[in-house]
Amino acid sequence: MVPENHHHPYAPAGPHAPPHVDGFGAIRNRKQTQTRTVDYTTSVVQYTQTRKRQRDARDTTVLQPTPAASINSLPPVAYSDNPSRSFAAKFVHACTNYRARTCPINRVLWTPSGRRLITGSQNGEFTLWDGQSFNYELSFLAHDQAVRSMVWSYDGENWISGDDGGAIKYWTSNMNNVLVNESAHRESVRDLSFCRTNLKFCSCSDDTYVKIWDYERCQEEFRLTGHGWNVKSVDWHPTKSLLASGGKDSVVKLWDARTGRELCSFHDHKNWVQSVKWSRNGNWLLTASKDQVIKLYDMRAMKELESFHGHRNEVTAIAWHPFHEEYFVSGSSDGSIFHWLVGHETPQVEVPNAHSNNHNNSVWDLQWHPIGHMLCSGSNDRTTKFWCRNRPGDQCNISQNQSIGDRSSAFAGHMTGNFPFPLHEGQPKIATRNQGTIIPGVGFAI
Repeated sequence: MVPENHHHPYAPAGPHAPPHVDGFGAIRNRKQTQTRTVDYTTSVVQYTQTRKRQRDARDTTVLQPTPAASINSLPPVAYSDNPSRSFAAKFVHACTNYRARTCPINRVLWTPSGRRLITGSQNGEFTLWDGQSFNYELSFLAHDQAVRSMVWSYDGENWISGDDGGAIKYWTSNMNNVLVNESAHRESVRDLSFCRTNLKFCSCSDDTYVKIWDYERCQEEFRLTGHGWNVKSVDWHPTKSLLASGGKDSVVKLWDARTGRELCSFHDHKNWVQSVKWSRNGNWLLTASKDQVIKLYDMRAMKELESFHGHRNEVTAIAWHPFHEEYFVSGSSDGSIFHWLVGHETPQVEVPNAHSNNHNNSVWDLQWHPIGHMLCSGSNDRTTKFWCRNRPGDQCNISQNQSIGDRSSAFAGHMTGNFPFPLHEGQPKIATRNQGTIIPGVGFAI
């Protein structure tokens, strides 16, 4: 029988001893960690209540540059005339899957509800993260080779992914794999995109082909040939049967999805075309290249509208904001993330060391939260990072090379108004459009 005064070496020193004191009286110092949470529920509820009595942007409450005004912040859709309130340049959290900590993050994808984020890594794993508290939830081996592309259908019920082996897999919203096409392409599937009706989707690959598929039967309908080298990106027009693709041959091509016929080509880039993205209304096509230049094309005039210079290395990723039609972000191979407004040739916000590593810092993918208040980036430095808007009173990283009136000549006379940045007095101002002025391509569908 054990005597009453006998104490186990690792038992508490007494019945009232605190839990952090062991049997030897030593105090274990616990590291204090701060759990960051970005909860958009309050702002959305407040917006739905206040918009009933608002005529337009004139009735929007002006935020004071104090932390106490954070409770009055609204989602980006409430500031349709002021894209500066949606600049997501404040670092929130970095996530690393320690099971695959040696693998770069090739793709990031928000769920349609915005509650979770899916990442695809170099070792073929999918990792699920909480979209508000950024906690790790789930990871599993989804592909035998590196994940290169992921996209949701427009109805939010299913999504597809492609890998380095040329396989395309179908997934349901609860992460169940329902179909596998192992021979979709002979080489890496670089990009995927759905049409608006979800009946078809397109894919591009390093085998120089762009393919159009019937989604239900997973059957190839058209094989589009014309690129002379690897095809790096493809995007389906948001409303039309029109595809845009770009590749290592430095050419951007437009295709008729109904007939598989090539419509035209743009030869303006001097190096690989890394990404092509249609704007939300389909009037603009944005292209990013290894020549460090981003170009904007107006599809109604079928010509280049503007070029964006500022990156010091190749541009690897671009993403349009879900609500502000003139606002987009770009990532580079040096780990920087730039925020741009159409009509301004220089970036409005520069985050030079968004991702940093001793080796390659390339930002492989950028994805906006469906509400538009937060940005996610996946990089070769093996981390997934979240960026949100500045709160009222916070300091922001506006680059000092921004001058009022620094606009492209293509937009002369269209962007004449200026508004102060809403977060802090004395900061540089950013040009925008006045109420009632028109930027080519904004607010009008083809």
